[in-house]
Amino acid sequence: MVSRPPLAICRLGLISYQAGLDLQRDLVERRKRGEIPDQLLLLEHPDVITLGVKTRSERTHVLQTEDALAAQGVELFETGRGGDVTYHGPGQLVGYPILDLNPDRRDVHRYVRDLEEVLIQAVAAFGITAHRIPGLTGIWVDGPGGPAKLAAIGVRISRWVTSHGFALNVNTNLSRFELIVPCGITDKGVTSMAQLLGRPVPMDEVATAVEGAFSAVFSASPSVLSA
Repeated sequence: MVSRPPLAICRLGLISYQAGLDLQRDLVERRKRGEIPDQLLLLEHPDVITLGVKTRSERTHVLQTEDALAAQGVELFETGRGGDVTYHGPGQLVGYPILDLNPDRRDVHRYVRDLEEVLIQAVAAFGITAHRIPGLTGIWVDGPGGPAKLAAIGVRISRWVTSHGFALNVNTNLSRFELIVPCGITDKGVTSMAQLLGRPVPMDEVATAVEGAFSAVFSASPSVLSA
């Protein structure tokens, strides 16, 4: 039997974006030192808009001032991940994989495609058919108004150890995306699993589907922990 590398999965519930950043930094350093196995953090954030490396000095894709956002209870963060601007909030399943891609997965393009495959497989378990769009990251579904984004991806890789990751809209308040130009894309919409299915979707069920798909795509042997 071929040995599968271990994967520690932790469901953290709702935590602040700053707490998520701090935890990732700690785990990345510990993973680099070989102190821990690969990790997958699954969680939700309070309302927050995050800026990727493309938009740290250019904020035209944020459509309200920082004061106006604060008045609505929405934080604004600069991050070290790739990509443009995105929104996180309750009802959205955020995944932060802390993986060592050494020695045989040192391919950023492949890693992002693998994350997309995880999400495509996970939502398929709910009867949702999602797909990729060449030249764009994330997963998409077709609708009467054209393609709509169901999940966003933005990653950071340091010495081939990954952080940041993906955000899957499950029961997300989609009106919050009106505060930004999501991922800098002006001609496509945003959707959620709840909107597509016409009902709320249990987050635990989605987390379980993501865990199974992640373990399959990354050929890992998972152990699930609770916060």
